[in-house]
Amino acid sequence: MSIHPTAIVAAGAITPESCTVGPYCTIGANVVLGEDCELVSHVVLDGHLTIGNRNRIYSFACLGISPQDLKYAGEPTRLTIGDDNTIREYVTISRGTNGGGGLTTVGNGCLIMAYTHIGHDSHIGNGCILANSATLAGHVIVEDYAVVGALCPVHQFCRIGKYSYIGGGTTITQNVLPYSLTSIERNNHAYGLNKVGLERRGFTPEQLKELRAAYRLLQASKLNTTQALEAIRETITKGAGEHVAYLADFIANSDRGIIK
Repeated sequence: MSIHPTAIVAAGAITPESCTVGPYCTIGANVVLGEDCELVSHVVLDGHLTIGNRNRIYSFACLGISPQDLKYAGEPTRLTIGDDNTIREYVTISRGTNGGGGLTTVGNGCLIMAYTHIGHDSHIGNGCILANSATLAGHVIVEDYAVVGALCPVHQFCRIGKYSYIGGGTTITQNVLPYSLTSIERNNHAYGLNKVGLERRGFTPEQLKELRAAYRLLQASKLNTTQALEAIRETITKGAGEHVAYLADFIANSDRGIIK
C-alpha cells in the first residue's frame, strides 16, 4: 500500500493495499476504504464512513464529517459512498442524523465537482453530476443521472428527479421533475459601454466615440443582430478603428449568440 509518510491513518481504519493515500491525508478509525481508491492529498475521511472501489478523491475534500445540525450530539451516524466516483477539491459530505435516518449516501459513477456540499441525510443516485459549488441542504434526494448545475442551492427535503438537468445558478425550493430542463430565467442585459474601465486602460475619446456608436447600432436601434452587424461593418469601411472591427468579429463568431 502506498501511504505518504505525512498521512495519518488511525488504528482500526481499513485501507486495502491497492489504495494510494497522498500527503497530509487523515483517515479516521471507523473508515472503510474499498479497493483501488486514491486520496490525492489533504483529504479528511471521518466518522463511520464506507467508501467503495476505484474512487478518486482530490485535495481538501472532507467526507463523513459531522452534520451541520444543531440537534446533532455526536451519535454514530454514517456516510456510504459507492464505486467509481470522482470527488473534486474542497467537497464536503456530511454523515446522517438520527432524525433523518442516520445515513447519507452517494451511489456509483458520480462526478462531484469542487466546493460542492452534500448535507446530512441526503441521498445521491448513480451517474449524477454535481457541478462546482452545488449546495445541497439536508434530506435532499438526487435521483439517477440528474445534473445539478454550478452555484445551485437546493432547499432541504427537495427531490431532484432522475435524468433532470438544473441550469447553473438556479435556486431549488421545490421538487424538480424527472427528465426536465429546469433553470432560472436568464434575463441578462448588456448595459452599454464599460466607459470608465476603458478610459483607465488608455482608450482615446475617439475610440470611445466609435465604440459608443457601434453599441447604439447594436442595442438602441430597431435593427436585429444581423442587421446591426452589417451596419457596424459599414462604419469600419468609413474609418472606425480596430476595436470596432474586433467587436464586429466577436459578434459574427458568437455561435451561442450574444447578450445585448
